[in-house]
Amino acid sequence: MGSLPSLPLLTPPSAEYRMYSAFCARTPSSHAKVCNWIESYNPSDNSWNCVGPIPGIPEKHVLKGFAMVAVGDSIYIIAGRLCYKEEAEDGRGKEVDLAVLPSVLKYSVSTQKWSQCAPLGTPRFDFACTVCDNKIYVAGGQCSLACGRGVSSAEMYDPAIDGWTPLPDMSTLRYKCVGVTWQGKIYVVGGFAERGDSDGRTVTFAMERSSAEVFDIWRGEWDLMVRMWRLDVPPNQIVAVNNKLYSSGDCLNTWKGHIESYDGKLNIWNSVDGSHRRNFFSSSSDPMNDATQRIYLTMAPVGTQLYFLAGYSLEGETHKSVSVVHAFETSSRREEEAWTRMEPLEEEGEKELCSHCCVIQLS
Repeated sequence: MGSLPSLPLLTPPSAEYRMYSAFCARTPSSHAKVCNWIESYNPSDNSWNCVGPIPGIPEKHVLKGFAMVAVGDSIYIIAGRLCYKEEAEDGRGKEVDLAVLPSVLKYSVSTQKWSQCAPLGTPRFDFACTVCDNKIYVAGGQCSLACGRGVSSAEMYDPAIDGWTPLPDMSTLRYKCVGVTWQGKIYVVGGFAERGDSDGRTVTFAMERSSAEVFDIWRGEWDLMVRMWRLDVPPNQIVAVNNKLYSSGDCLNTWKGHIESYDGKLNIWNSVDGSHRRNFFSSSSDPMNDATQRIYLTMAPVGTQLYFLAGYSLEGETHKSVSVVHAFETSSRREEEAWTRMEPLEEEGEKELCSHCCVIQLS
């Protein structure tokens, strides 16, 4: 690959943060356990640390389609699709779906202890999940392996009482949708959506896929916002920074080469000045230049910055990968000032992202 200009090194935030992501092995092995584990990233010293496995998952099984969110100093692993992962001829492994789970687990960062929480009222996977006022909101998703249709149900979890409360149903059935809290409301954006007609039949329109359901906590009602997401392909992530919404791609193309921000008044997404980057490679001497494929990308808001945690496979190496972290300063408008990065880190093995990261402020 050709030489690219180096980026300035990333200055860690003044407060102490940790970013937590869930992974599983990308390639199964008959000699190793295949399950989910959690790692934490420390931006102050550019280090990854293994928190440990998610408990309760049998050997050679993985959990997919779950949500991982943070409330206070605790991480919650919510629901998901349990799969058996077996070796295949191509070496990548074959997943056999087994069950949709309603289970909820909590990991306390301060005590480093796991505990079981009250389960969801409806088991689900590939659903929207977000936190508002220290309560967890989930909506949509799929609740059955036998049906490829989403659901309209929603629930709210209050950690103070360890209980789930049913919410009114959305007007649409949707899954692979994205949840985000913005301006005090719960947004469930995009996804594969359907809506019933006057005869009770379920129909699918691109307009529904590009819409969002907005839950007003005070009224306790959902409103349908048409064309909030301009594609019928579900978004990858949408996060809020300084009362603005940001996205970097969809579920088919997690990085489109730039960041977009949402204009609520005009109901459109605009390219953010200074955010355009063809990729995350840095310089000719960088080990990233031997990378051939991005295997994961997740985005985390910290202060006024967007952190991008990415992993790449290395050319000619079947059991090695490289991780790299970049940050974009949303208040800057010049590319040479907006983007900063940490030094890439080579790792043993290839890991697969199982849920987008969440952020905990320790101090």
